[in-house]
Amino acid sequence: MKFLEIEKMGSVVSRLALGRSVSVITDEISPAVGDVVAVRALSESVTYGNLELPSGRLAKINTGDVLLGALGKRRALKGFVGEVPDTVKNGDRLHLLNMGGVIGVCKGHHSSFSEAIEVEVIGVACDESGRTINIGDGALLAIDKLAPTAPVIMIAGTCMNSGKTVAATEIIKQAANSGLRVAAAKLSGIACLRDTLHMQDNGAIATASFLDCGLPSTVDHDDLASISKAILNYLNSFAPDLIVVELGDGIVGGYSVDAVLQDSQIQDAVSSFVFCASDYVGVIGGAAVMEKFGIRIDVVAGSVTDSQMGEDYIDEHFGFPAGNARRDGARLFELVRKAGKLAEVAA
Repeated sequence: MKFLEIEKMGSVVSRLALGRSVSVITDEISPAVGDVVAVRALSESVTYGNLELPSGRLAKINTGDVLLGALGKRRALKGFVGEVPDTVKNGDRLHLLNMGGVIGVCKGHHSSFSEAIEVEVIGVACDESGRTINIGDGALLAIDKLAPTAPVIMIAGTCMNSGKTVAATEIIKQAANSGLRVAAAKLSGIACLRDTLHMQDNGAIATASFLDCGLPSTVDHDDLASISKAILNYLNSFAPDLIVVELGDGIVGGYSVDAVLQDSQIQDAVSSFVFCASDYVGVIGGAAVMEKFGIRIDVVAGSVTDSQMGEDYIDEHFGFPAGNARRDGARLFELVRKAGKLAEVAA
């Protein structure tokens, strides 16, 4: 073991409340997803060069910075793709896979991005006994049973950047402004505090994500439904009137979103299902996939509704109510409110 001073700490390790001085193992080990690792930045990036700190602030990564993050996987259609290495030791070369501080072996990236920031492993963080520190230490435990819950508004979409977070935060704001106690969650994606902080900024009394269950991302997670139930049970301890849930990434992809959507207990808890898409074909495809899961779309939102023409076309040709979070959040919330159990709560 050796002691190390950390210069910048990624938000992926925020729930551990680690200090700037950490102990690290430098010998080769077979790591687990979520193991905390100290690295030195070997490059910088113009397009993806910031690290989200535990405070939520973004800090520029400079060559030579000593960073603390966690090992994880990523499958971003419009970002980086990466894996956890089979072994890790001092001197290994890895990459920064997201701004939250998830680290792994980059296998590729979207054409609009520059290369991922390369980092050199200094060591894997450990406690005084030499035990590896993992972001899952002391995390919320997965659970098979969903307790009685407030009505859930679930927001999903075709892929990342389809307008899900904008819709979620606007619905939270409108619900909170109407006097409701709103809790919020992000159940899939890759670890980053930005979205849950936006939820708090818009009136959520409590927030949680898969990060609170010790996951750096939900890629290849076998039982994301049980993780989601743990999050919903936790949020219900705050006695909310409703819970707004965002499913990061798309309904098809590598982030195990389908496991959440197909769970019968979670389906029963959903009062309104909001689907975000960027075009008409995305709405058609989303509706077909949702039908296979036994779910009907209640409201369409996202960038496909950024013009009035989009809203009108979806309503007239597909039969789905459509609302836009940017132009008329109050109307979007009214559409969502009318769908299912939420109408009784918000009346």
